[in-house]
Amino acid sequence: MPYFLVQASYGVSAVGAMVKNPQDRAAAIRPLMEKLGGKLHGMWLTFGEYDLVAIAELPNAMTAAAFAMAIGAGGAMSSYRTTPMLSMDEAVQAMKTAGTVAYQPPK
Repeated sequence: MPYFLVQASYGVSAVGAMVKNPQDRAAAIRPLMEKLGGKLHGMWLTFGEYDLVAIAELPNAMTAAAFAMAIGAGGAMSSYRTTPMLSMDEAVQAMKTAGTVAYQPPK
């Protein structure tokens, strides 16, 4: 199953709600991913551009998009990014495949 890096930021009201009622948001997200046939490997609070980072396995890109839409529809996030990830074996295969393509850059 493909891996995805999820980066998200909470809106002001969501941060306020979590300060008033501290909660493990991974516990809320995990069942949603499992319902879509995926697995949440971990979720971390971060500082900077994004408030959280998660590593997840989901069946395919369409499922990752559906998950992103479901989260976005909730209205708690001010930004959300999903990045597909390749294993090193997949990356090496991509490199080998790229070597077979005769791309000509603009001149």
